[in-house]
Amino acid sequence: MTSSSVASASNPDIDDAQALARGAARLFWQLGYSAIPEFILPDGRRADLFCVGRKGEIAILEIKSGVADFRADNKWTDYSEYCDTFYFAVSQRFPHDLIPPQCGLVIADGFGGAIVRESPLDKLSAARRKAITLKFARAAADRVMRAGED
Repeated sequence: MTSSSVASASNPDIDDAQALARGAARLFWQLGYSAIPEFILPDGRRADLFCVGRKGEIAILEIKSGVADFRADNKWTDYSEYCDTFYFAVSQRFPHDLIPPQCGLVIADGFGGAIVRESPLDKLSAARRKAITLKFARAAADRVMRAGED
């Protein structure tokens, strides 16, 4: 299997997180968002996929490659301070009933995805939105600059 395959060769119960992130990013791009993977939030935590929409709306997606990954990680509970909507992005094989009802749900693979449950909207304050959007813009520009250095 290649690194772009959806299932891990060593454990078929674990999906390739990079492929899930790629599919989820493509979905949100089609919805009018720009996305940065592995975005460092102001509290130092790393959001798997941080997305900013055309009107400045902010979505965070947490990629879960398997049940063990989901159960071992609680950092996502703090992400609501930095987004308007929050989603888990998982594969079709992931048990959907494990995803808390207060979270949106995206089913993804290496090629795209679909929102199967919308996230509740919890709008950020204007000051927080401005600060996090500026951080997003600088992170994107820094990545472009570093890419040109390679």
